[in-house]
Amino acid sequence: MSVSTTHATVADLLKAFSDATPDRVDEEWQRLVAAVWDGTTLWSGGELTDLSQSAVPVLIAELDRVGDDRKGYLAILLGLLAEAEYPATDGPVTAAVREGLDTYLGILAGAHKDQPLTLALLYLLSHLPADRDRILATAAPLGLDAPEQTRLERALADLDPAEPDLGRMWPSPSVWKLTDEEREFDREWIGALTPEQTLTNWQNDTRMVFGYAGAMAYWAVRHGMPVDLTDQATPADPVRNPAGDLDVATFGQYAEQLRCPACHGALDFQESSVRCAACSITYPLARGILDLAEGINEDDGADVHEATAALSQKLAELPSMGVYYESVLRPAYLRIAGANWGGAVTPAEEDGYLTRHIRPNGGPILDLAAGAGRWTAVVAQTVGTERLIALDMGLPMLTVLRGRLPEVPAVRASALDVPFADESLGAVNCWNALQAFPDDAERAISEIGRILRPGGTFTMMTFLFDTDLIVRHFQASHFFPSRPAGQLLFDRDEVGRWLSNAGMTVIQESNPGTFLFITAQKL
Repeated sequence: MSVSTTHATVADLLKAFSDATPDRVDEEWQRLVAAVWDGTTLWSGGELTDLSQSAVPVLIAELDRVGDDRKGYLAILLGLLAEAEYPATDGPVTAAVREGLDTYLGILAGAHKDQPLTLALLYLLSHLPADRDRILATAAPLGLDAPEQTRLERALADLDPAEPDLGRMWPSPSVWKLTDEEREFDREWIGALTPEQTLTNWQNDTRMVFGYAGAMAYWAVRHGMPVDLTDQATPADPVRNPAGDLDVATFGQYAEQLRCPACHGALDFQESSVRCAACSITYPLARGILDLAEGINEDDGADVHEATAALSQKLAELPSMGVYYESVLRPAYLRIAGANWGGAVTPAEEDGYLTRHIRPNGGPILDLAAGAGRWTAVVAQTVGTERLIALDMGLPMLTVLRGRLPEVPAVRASALDVPFADESLGAVNCWNALQAFPDDAERAISEIGRILRPGGTFTMMTFLFDTDLIVRHFQASHFFPSRPAGQLLFDRDEVGRWLSNAGMTVIQESNPGTFLFITAQKL
């Protein structure tokens, strides 16, 4: 969003914002922000302008003059200015922001935990680790809820190289209840990192804490307190784990559609194995999961029975991330990616969209990037399980999916090279997944167009970048393991272009918040 600030001083812009009538608050706010903070470059943490440092004392002084509704905005802006210097915490602008610590703590001491201004102050104070003890002491009497308290503590913490606490802090450290096995799993992967990798992971984790706290606070100061997160939790769904095996014949019903990912040849579904005769690769199958990502070459003397046993053992030892994702991580992710802090989109509404719009044109139905199977279950309820197959690259997710839907076969394979023949599927669903491989999203959509039969439907839900650069900054401050640069979301026009190039036409779409729901049909 481009906002003109020509010939206006920061004091002028600040006064115009502080005195603005409600219908002009957003316009004056954007002019003020643009003068001191540049959010046009993604993943930079925001850029400081020539006026940033000199603006800080003026912003701090204004906190004593304006009402609580405008104080929250100014706290957000001061936090953004400090964040622009991260990972440095002693830069000149951050030092200028620290000069207002007594003012921030004085306001916080008189606040209530459940008000937008408090959330804005917590976001601001999260950038001042040198004052950790004072900040935590002032916050203690508020009785903050565990998510806010532990986010603040984590943001203000120092990295301990001897025992780095990585990975389990989003959306807040308090939500992670780890088993002994999961703690050991963490120790192993963290122990394998170099010091440089450890530092990068720590800093990315911190940026994610800033991003979640900042996005929540910014929404709150503009719209009011977010809904309770439990209101957006995925509805209870029985997960029967572990799932038993499905025999080769169950997968064999898809013999005409499935293809070898190595050479795209036909697969031979024998009594106890799945083999590509063209390239002599055999694929393991265990617990109803056909692993097309881990083939073995018989010509090299590999043993398919050993490979299958190894897959079965791996599935038995996996951490319970799949279940955790559904109950905790996904609702939080919808908030920051979809601007769903007010609960505009519920799981029931997502279910309803799928039920109304998935329309297979004969042939099997694929749930692509199916995850833990929550929306595979909705597809199954709509079209039945008899011709439904699920695909994902994550074994923890597929393990949960198989427990939830023991009748549905699952394939481990890439969404970028889908192991199905051309025009072989009646429908494809890809729900809340495209943003997990955003740099290759066009390729994935091209693959969907390739495998869909004419007249078949493609249903999808993903997210758009917000036009507000502050919201977009917080959206981008989410670090997938597959994309350490930061989250990349989409522009509506580019998604439409990809669908058209893949031979599909959009027949329905909606985008509440920054959600994007689309139904397209293969021409």
